[in-house]
Amino acid sequence: MARGDGMLNHDLLDEDKGPKDECGVFGVWAPGEEVAKLAYYGLFALQHRGQESAGIAASDGTRINVYKDMGLVSQVFDETTLNTLTGHIAVGHCRYSSMGSKKWSNAQPTLGATPEGGAVAMAHNGALTNKKDLAAKVRDLLGDKPAGEIAQGNDTDTALATALMGAQEDVSLFDAAMNLLPQLKGAFSFVFMDEHTLYAARDPYGVRPLVLGRLERGWVVASEQPALATVGASFIREVKPGELISIDEDGIRSEMFAEPNPAGCIFEYVYLARPDASINGRNVYESRVEMGRQLARENKADADVVIPVPESGTPAAVGFAEESGIPFAHGFVKNSYVGRTFIKPSQTLRQLGIRLKLNVQESVVRGKKVAVVDDSIVRGNTQRAIIRMLREAGAAEVHVKISSPPVKWPCFYGIDFASRAELIANGATIEEITKSVGADSLAFISEDGMIEATEQPRAKLCTACFTGEYPIDLPDQGITASRGCEPGPDAEYEDLVADDPAATTP
Repeated sequence: MARGDGMLNHDLLDEDKGPKDECGVFGVWAPGEEVAKLAYYGLFALQHRGQESAGIAASDGTRINVYKDMGLVSQVFDETTLNTLTGHIAVGHCRYSSMGSKKWSNAQPTLGATPEGGAVAMAHNGALTNKKDLAAKVRDLLGDKPAGEIAQGNDTDTALATALMGAQEDVSLFDAAMNLLPQLKGAFSFVFMDEHTLYAARDPYGVRPLVLGRLERGWVVASEQPALATVGASFIREVKPGELISIDEDGIRSEMFAEPNPAGCIFEYVYLARPDASINGRNVYESRVEMGRQLARENKADADVVIPVPESGTPAAVGFAEESGIPFAHGFVKNSYVGRTFIKPSQTLRQLGIRLKLNVQESVVRGKKVAVVDDSIVRGNTQRAIIRMLREAGAAEVHVKISSPPVKWPCFYGIDFASRAELIANGATIEEITKSVGADSLAFISEDGMIEATEQPRAKLCTACFTGEYPIDLPDQGITASRGCEPGPDAEYEDLVADDPAATTP
């Protein structure tokens, strides 16, 4: 299946799985507007957060229609499909799945029932760490014959949350959400809807971003601010950690379901979010440029030219060049369309690997000492291939500069890293990593320097992938560090969904 790169540089080698956020979410309440098309363009702006499936649900006040499929947003939807999704509310989702669960049944939005007998469509960004407990609750409530999307093979934690919300009795959907949300552990940014109302909720730690925007005739919620700008909405504020909001013809209702305890993901600043996004008042591009400046302050470079690894290494490379006084140049040309083709390369072309997506500007690097700036190193395969290409193009020396500290720990809150055993920095010294990737030198930014660049208090950031200090307690069972970001198999839940034992987060 085709997967486009978007603005990600960790897809340069297919076998070198880099860090990937697992979802982008979007919701719009706007009577009189073509809400499905607004959702489409909102998801288009969030494509970097998930590139394996996409879906939109829309309501006309009496019925919710959902269309979802595997592929990029532009591959899943066309004009004809969007014209069938009529109404005044829409919820959209783009998804990156992790290990073994690239299947249609796990695409979102997830559809379920409300306590009042209506329908609910839910989209989720994050990962719930108490999935085993939630699966047991579903079993207790539904027995051995679950209904809805779980019965159809959906094994995501989003399907569990949808089922548990609908299983409550004699309450409104808002109250059902208020009852359920405090029971969910981990990271979640939910956007969901019934036939009349749009809802959004963010976990008490605010791990994943979620923002609220205003249209001339309605409201928008989305994972990032650029999605608001794309559909012409003005940014109002972030959804607060621990907040549930609802939007309908009576306006906005807000209620806190938990006390805020902010621990925003620092990797959003390093790599995941679009550079034109802002998180907690700090522009992501400026954070990355400052990381490059700080990297240069901490690691003096003897180089003739600074080049970035496209695309996410570019802001840090700009900052590194500014601070060091070494000229900046684009040493690579990236073909952004290779990942969008349905045609598989031949064995001969496949052996070329990264060269299908990236080529070196020989005139920029030949005979020169090159400082190569990237945002992170995960397995090291991409850096190894890039360094080989630079040497073949005539680079005299290659010095690698990384604008984040070594990634040593898995994420359980919505980023899919390689497993800890595959992380090159796990158990290896900088000298060993340098030798492994074939560089003349290798330098990482310090943890303090990275945090300072975000302008956020250390206490309000999650740095677990660098430090191993997890702000949200992890259960003793159901999660294993060897599986990376993904909660481990839950035996009870696997009984419910026997066709796919590799349960994954959205």
